[in-house]
Amino acid sequence: MALPVETFFLHPDAQGTLQSQIQQMIAQGILSGRFQCREKLPSTRKLAQHLGVSRITVTIAYTELLANDYLTSRGRSGYFVSDNAPTPPIFAAPQGTTDAVDWTRAIGQRFSGGVTPTKPQDWAEYRYPFVYGQADRTLFDHANWRLCALQALGQRDFTSMTTDYYDQDDPNLIEFIARHTLPRRGISAAPEQILITLGAQNALWLTAQVLLTQRRRAALEDPCYHALRDILIQSRCHVTPVRVDQYGIPPEAIPPDTDVIFTTPSHQCPTNATMPMERRRALLARARDMGALIVEDDYEFETSFLRPPSPALKSLDKDGRVIYVGSFSKSLFPGLRLGYLVGSEPFIREVRALRASVLRHPPGHIQRTASYFLSLGHYDALIRRMAGALNERRTTMEAGIERYGLHIAGQGAHGGSSFWMRAPEHVDTEQLARSLKSRGVLIEPGRSFFGGAHQATNFYRLGYSSIPVGRISEGLKEIAAAISQAPASGLSPAT
Repeated sequence: MALPVETFFLHPDAQGTLQSQIQQMIAQGILSGRFQCREKLPSTRKLAQHLGVSRITVTIAYTELLANDYLTSRGRSGYFVSDNAPTPPIFAAPQGTTDAVDWTRAIGQRFSGGVTPTKPQDWAEYRYPFVYGQADRTLFDHANWRLCALQALGQRDFTSMTTDYYDQDDPNLIEFIARHTLPRRGISAAPEQILITLGAQNALWLTAQVLLTQRRRAALEDPCYHALRDILIQSRCHVTPVRVDQYGIPPEAIPPDTDVIFTTPSHQCPTNATMPMERRRALLARARDMGALIVEDDYEFETSFLRPPSPALKSLDKDGRVIYVGSFSKSLFPGLRLGYLVGSEPFIREVRALRASVLRHPPGHIQRTASYFLSLGHYDALIRRMAGALNERRTTMEAGIERYGLHIAGQGAHGGSSFWMRAPEHVDTEQLARSLKSRGVLIEPGRSFFGGAHQATNFYRLGYSSIPVGRISEGLKEIAAAISQAPASGLSPAT
């Protein structure tokens, strides 16, 4: 296949004849490394048409490059970059332009500078990856996912894959969520009350944009999902962190002027606390008295392998004030980026309009593939397989944590895929993470989960969804050894 003819262009300020300009253009492409040895150049006819010059001009330029060993000719096959062409220099090419824009003034609103931590892209190469939220490829049903993707590419589903739904979603996926997924959480919803999103984070962003203004107040858990805190700060609303206890967010601690309450009652992030039924009802009553809305992020409810999950807060809601956020990214694989919002029709109508103005809808092929995977029973089989593996890993984790004297600060009552850990108060877990990384161990420091001026520095999270069970004990041993050698942080832990 020839190099795309669109990659060739003549600079409007270039000097010399057209023939010399074409020679220089191709020679510079070879010298810069853009054109590699043995790559085929466009035919003289196609390049001439593209550049708007005569074919003989291109032919002469090719002939000169052939004579200088930049190109070689292969019979009737055309012209190729020669094996003997000059090799690109190993030094960096000089900058062709200077950025003269004062970006400190040009940028009207900043979105960078948050505390969201980065995870190594090569996390799977580490021997002890206690990384939260990553999938174990040995557990995922790749064969059936591939078959579902091929089925979604078939002629029968061609319209569903290629149609611009504008602001709508795949009806098959919406039907499955309404008839199968939500009833498992005790929730009943009509199709017009459900919206597909690009994961739970996108759902939270859409919700914040629709519900919050600079005059409104949001209450969120502390510690909490750090990306949610960034979303709320970017919305420019008033944000109040409410410190959680062993049962989640205390309703009485929520300020009376709060407009929207963000919570993870079934599986608090990151402490794994489960809110009991009495407090759930108290939270609903508190929101009703204040006239506030509640946004429930019900992540990881599928990983309840110890006992059945608690009913969703949305299932107890009689006033329509709870907005429910669900996601398939944790139970299928994080790169899927597929979630959903459930709420009253007037709310979903506004969120749908906002989504349409930003991205219209998540890709139709992904939605249809997921709907097949779910409806054909592959999803339920995957959840059962994951539950067995996570249960085994959790048991191994608990035994290793006790053996090596590590301390659990929070663990899911129903299951989950992580432990919230507490190191001695003098340990800075960000420094600890850097030290452990050199030993092949990955952990997640806890500081980014806390808001306010007094952020705890001695907490960390250990995920067990992506580490083989046979490596858990040895990895925990490395963590315990690193903690025993850790220097004092010099920072005061949060209360």
